[in-house]
Formats: sequence, C-alpha cells, structure tokens
Amino acid sequence: QVQPVESGGGSVQAGGSLRLSCVASGYTHSSFCMGWFRQTPNLEREGVAVIDSSGTATYADFVKGRFTVSQGNAKNTLYLQMDSLKPEDTGLYYCAAGIRFGSGGYCTYRNYKFFAYWGQGTQVTVSS
Repeated sequence: QVQPVESGGGSVQAGGSLRLSCVASGYTHSSFCMGWFRQTPNLEREGVAVIDSSGTATYADFVKGRFTVSQGNAKNTLYLQMDSLKPEDTGLYYCAAGIRFGSGGYCTYRNYKFFAYWGQGTQVTVSS
C-alpha cells in the first residue's frame, strides 16, 4: 500500500519561504510520477508542480519562478521549496504519487484525478 505523508507546512508572512517534504512509503513504480497539489477555500483542488521519471519538473503558471519541486535521493521522496509566498498561496497542500491504472492519465499537474495515491495534506498559511 502506497501512502504519501507530507510535512513542513506552517504560517509565514508574505514574501517568506517554506519547504514541504513528502515521503511516499511503498512507492517504487518504474514510471515515477509525484507531484504537489493544493486546495484553497474557493477553488477545486489545483495542481502546483509535478516531476516525472526523467526528472523533468513542470509547474503551474502561478508558481513559476517562485516554487521549486525536487526529488530526494530516495526515489519516493519529494520536496517543494516555496519562496516569495503570497497570501493567495494559502491552502492545504497535498502530495500525490502514481498515475491511476486505467485512467488514461499521464504525469501532469493539470488533472489531479490522474493520481492514485494521496497524502492527508499540510496546511500553508500566508499572511499579508
């Protein structure tokens, strides 16, 4: 059973930084795909960034230049370095791993429904 577990959320002022971590125990798929998503009060769950088996990272436009996703030395570990945080970045941040079998999906931040395994989320609050 694959179980992502997030950590590193917290409260910061606008312009500050946070680093989120995720360990997906049991995740050893050869076609690696892990990513970060977030849930804000007024929006459906939205993609932030993903990284695929080639190590290629892709980002939502609203975080480009501010957030960096990276893979740890252990292949089931993922990080999200968040700099220049804004109040609109406030939300519950989820780590996701693996593409659901039979979903027809691929490694992208554009559709959270492609992902099979989810963590419980870690809260990020940015005050102005």
